[in-house]
Amino acid sequence: MARQDGTNADGTATGRGDDKLSTLPAAVARFVRPGSCVALEGFGHLVPMAAAHEIIRQRIPSLTVCRMSCDVMIDQLIAGGNLRALVTSFMGNSSAGSLHELRRAVESGDRRIELEEFSHGGMIARYSAGAARLPFMPIRSYQGSDLLAANPLIRVVPDPYGGSDICVVPALRPDVSIIHAQRADRAGNVQAWGILGIQQEVAFAADVVIVTVEEIVDDVVIRSDPNRTIVPAQIVDAVIECPGGAYPASVQGFYDRDDEFYRRWSDSARVPGWASAWLEANVFGTRDHEDYLATIATALAELRVVAALSGRVDYGSRAGAR
Repeated sequence: MARQDGTNADGTATGRGDDKLSTLPAAVARFVRPGSCVALEGFGHLVPMAAAHEIIRQRIPSLTVCRMSCDVMIDQLIAGGNLRALVTSFMGNSSAGSLHELRRAVESGDRRIELEEFSHGGMIARYSAGAARLPFMPIRSYQGSDLLAANPLIRVVPDPYGGSDICVVPALRPDVSIIHAQRADRAGNVQAWGILGIQQEVAFAADVVIVTVEEIVDDVVIRSDPNRTIVPAQIVDAVIECPGGAYPASVQGFYDRDDEFYRRWSDSARVPGWASAWLEANVFGTRDHEDYLATIATALAELRVVAALSGRVDYGSRAGAR
């Protein structure tokens, strides 16, 4: 039976028209399977933290997670027992310190994970190749790098046009890509602004795309500023209204980054078992993201930003054309 919000009783979309609206628990349960390769991208901004929490909450095991810049999300997924492998190009808690769960896992811990290390440029090239449905992508910057010896997936091939040899990296085609953005309509047309990172390529590279957004808006809002649409509805499988879905990371126009949370994490997670206890209280101990929001309401309120509106853009239209 369909509900007034356009979803079925289990939270999945009704399938009427172009409606992709879902709940986060339903979308994760439907599309993220044990052993999946999952991209969780957002470059210090628009980080899909709520989606990562739901993966942890559902105890989905043996995942290969692709994330260019590791942060507390990766520590939490390791502490939750979700990771089998990590594909990344940066390991560190941003400017706040180390990721101690990740460090223990890579060095010798009982949650040991496989690690594939690339550069940021290499990860971008891999996603771009996946989005373009190409088998690989050439990249110049690996010449002279130790990563050539450390990662056998980085290959050197002859230039077919007679130039010098060139490094290539294989396409990255996640089973599921999950991104966060400012807004979308119910069909899944996704709009974002600020630091966009690799969001668009990550979405186009995947077999399945899940998007969480701060707000669902009417499609007339999307049409009023079409150039902000980074991902079209055609490739989106589920869209979820998820306010605060990037916390403790930032969302331009909604809330700032909680630097204190990141610093506190690096200090506290030095102690083995601390991260697991944090998950028990804050993730396993909450029913869903809405329940978790209640625990961070005060912190999130303090991070809310004041309006700083963009200048006027006139797209123009012939009289009577609307």
